[in-house]
Amino acid sequence: MVYRRLGRSGLQISAISLGAWATVGESLDLEGTTRLMAEAFEAGVNFYDNAETYGDGEAERLMGRALRKLAWPRESYLVSSKVFWGTGGIGPTARGLSRKHVLEACDQALARLGLEHLDLYLCHRPDPETPVEETVRAMSDLISHHGKVLYWGTSEWPAALIAEADEFARANGLIPPVTEQAQYNLFVRRRVEEEYAELYERLGLGLMVWSPLAYGLLAGRYQSSIPADARLGREGYGWLRAEILGDDGDRRLEAARRFGELAREHGLSPARLGMAWVLANQNVSTAITGASRPEQLRDTLGAIELVEAGVVAGLADEIEPLFAES
Repeated sequence: MVYRRLGRSGLQISAISLGAWATVGESLDLEGTTRLMAEAFEAGVNFYDNAETYGDGEAERLMGRALRKLAWPRESYLVSSKVFWGTGGIGPTARGLSRKHVLEACDQALARLGLEHLDLYLCHRPDPETPVEETVRAMSDLISHHGKVLYWGTSEWPAALIAEADEFARANGLIPPVTEQAQYNLFVRRRVEEEYAELYERLGLGLMVWSPLAYGLLAGRYQSSIPADARLGREGYGWLRAEILGDDGDRRLEAARRFGELAREHGLSPARLGMAWVLANQNVSTAITGASRPEQLRDTLGAIELVEAGVVAGLADEIEPLFAES
């Protein structure tokens, strides 16, 4: 495993991490979750990503039970939660980024996970109903006054709002966000590569990325159609299909198919090459994989070797044209 600093912080995080969304508590029960986390840990993965809204809290409960079974030393791993969507509670104060919800949601996440502190706590989306100053102060207090969080960050925030939060924190002796968690893959690039470009150096922003394989589209799991048992084919995930396929699904499916062919021509799996392409961006501190089977995880972990061997750079001229209009 390769470890990268989370931006300008001193936190060392595994370049590939394991996420709980749409797997833990859904396709993975306690036994499957424990087995997958154990295999990841054995391979050097030290970060496990979660959120209050995943399964309305069930993903955190199940991960917490797995952590108790595994009994790893607490200093050996990192766990995150994210706050915004809530867990299906009643009324407007059960979601968002108000001080009330941020503090109460943190306590609830810790209880579900069975932990005394979160290594990372992220604001899952911007909240237009709450002043950014209120959210910054609440997150900073969780670190400096309550000791329940070690680092905080954002997820899918616009660059201007991240900069505003950072400026307010520094001007008022508060703790600024250290990381942003954004979607990044061969189909979704603009925010990470352009919008955030100045933040990496100016603010020391660390970058976690989710959906590095575009919900499995770049892993070769979909050819001319989407199987009903795949993540994009599940009932209730129509919004997800619309998001990743957009208005031109046939073109994206074709680009993914040709990418798979290219990978196999070079003796590689599409998933491994797709993950390696993401990790070749040195602004990426960690890429979160959503594996549901050990063989998927093992395949993805092999991406690190491709990056270190310069394989992605060598194939760039063949990869880029496939996604020029996707």
